[in-house]
Amino acid sequence: YKKCKRENKKVPTKIKNIVKEIYNPFTDNQISKEISRMLKDEDITADVDVVFQSIENLHKACPNHLGDWYFSGDYPTPGGNKIVNKAFMNYYDGLKIRAY
Repeated sequence: YKKCKRENKKVPTKIKNIVKEIYNPFTDNQISKEISRMLKDEDITADVDVVFQSIENLHKACPNHLGDWYFSGDYPTPGGNKIVNKAFMNYYDGLKIRAY
């Protein structure tokens, strides 16, 4: 949170996506399992698995498309990094408002 606040004070072209650091310690499989756990309603007795395409395989499937930012966090514009940092700060602060 504090890193996001500091980062967003920089000039837009220097802002980095700090939120990506949250996911660095986890494998793709661990993230998928946690999302599955979060999305499974307590009334559901069946197993629920949410499986995501890896970024590497996404690039293989769509070799001429650069729009992986939604999944990779590699935003194509400096403004995207500022917005994702702000969205995390809003979440942390309990604010249900858009970051832009």
